[in-house]
Amino acid sequence: MLNPAAFTGKHALITGGMGFIGSNLALALVELGAHVTILDAMLPGYGGNLFNIAPIRDHARVTINFADIRDFHALNYLVKGQDYIFHLAGQVDHILSQTDPFPDIDINIKGTAMLMEACKQHNPAAVVIKAGTRGQYGPATRLPVDEEAPTHPRGIYEISLLTAEKLMQVYHSIHGIRSVLLRLTNIYGERAQMQHPRYGVVNWFVRQAIDDGTIQVFGDGQILRDFLYVGDCVEAILLCAATEAAYGEVLNVGIDRPTNFLELTETLIQVAGSGRWAFAPFSPERKAQEPGDFYSDIGKIRRLVGWQPRTGLAAGLRRTVDFYRQHKAHYW
Repeated sequence: MLNPAAFTGKHALITGGMGFIGSNLALALVELGAHVTILDAMLPGYGGNLFNIAPIRDHARVTINFADIRDFHALNYLVKGQDYIFHLAGQVDHILSQTDPFPDIDINIKGTAMLMEACKQHNPAAVVIKAGTRGQYGPATRLPVDEEAPTHPRGIYEISLLTAEKLMQVYHSIHGIRSVLLRLTNIYGERAQMQHPRYGVVNWFVRQAIDDGTIQVFGDGQILRDFLYVGDCVEAILLCAATEAAYGEVLNVGIDRPTNFLELTETLIQVAGSGRWAFAPFSPERKAQEPGDFYSDIGKIRRLVGWQPRTGLAAGLRRTVDFYRQHKAHYW
């Protein structure tokens, strides 16, 4: 269980803090008594949304800085005095990475290097927690996928995050900047961008269900994934930050109950009380990057930090649908 004392009075910087996971993390940290600095460039289409932090926007322990992760002068200033740095800023559009690899290289690799260099120069005592992706593994060679599995990513986006991870390992082992490297599975829930389907497949399905539209289920709908509710994801991130045994480790953050896309869709339609589904062929872009069945082995994170997902699929989808129905005007 999470010990609130680990964050009470502490200072935390969140890169990408206006986005999906970053904003949920910011709300949790404020509730735990931390001083939170939110860094976000608010790049169009990336999910940064001022409404995401509406409950804490005017809080005395919250500082907002509209800057880019590639702004070295801003980073040099912002990393000072931080106990924890949660690095969530990044280029996360799989489709864009197929047509233009340079944002991935510039934001995910260069941006991470600049952050770690700022820590080396101005705050080497900080603990840095990095959010990566299960896509860094590529197609599974065995299931469930543990952290020792080979990494053969199929896209520039995933390669860039794997490179950023390796870069942080160097700063950990050579320069002593403690880090935790997380590989997140398919996260869904409140405060994600809902304006396009290029990332966040579950949340896009949620929008279609709320709009009483037709959800396209690719292939035969039998591909397996582990869909993790954002509240459980945030708890995992916080536990890893507060647990010394996690420092220097690569850890999967997923759920040990895989679900196929057809089951996901039917559960969502039942929860929402609206929408329908139909089979659809893969687009060439999606087919090129589709890894097949994938679900995470979370034995390592369970053993090292004591984390276990607690939210079932139906319960998580119900919370998600309720949130977007209430706040639709801020996301559609």
